Amino acid sequence: MMETYEILIRPLITEKTTKQMAQGKYTFIVHEDANVQMIKKAVEEAFNVKVKDVNIGKVFGKKKRVRYAFVRTPTYKKAIVTLYPGYKIDVIQNV
Repeated sequence: MMETYEILIRPLITEKTTKQMAQGKYTFIVHEDANVQMIKKAVEEAFNVKVKDVNIGKVFGKKKRVRYAFVRTPTYKKAIVTLYPGYKIDVIQNV
């Protein structure tokens, strides 16, 4: 069984995810082997909030050119966590 700090790697902060935070949706990069139940439990333990829903997806790496060679950006798994109304995570402070 993985620990909370192993499941949640870091929050994903972009323009799109910042707009979603106003709706109570927070995005995290999570461990490749983590499932919905593990992510829900980890967020509830780490931030002391009540999770309504968890959606997960895999972001595949893209091919990039670096000088004369091609490299691939890393593949990672992300989770969009929806909280019940009244709960909030201060992601910037907890980074």
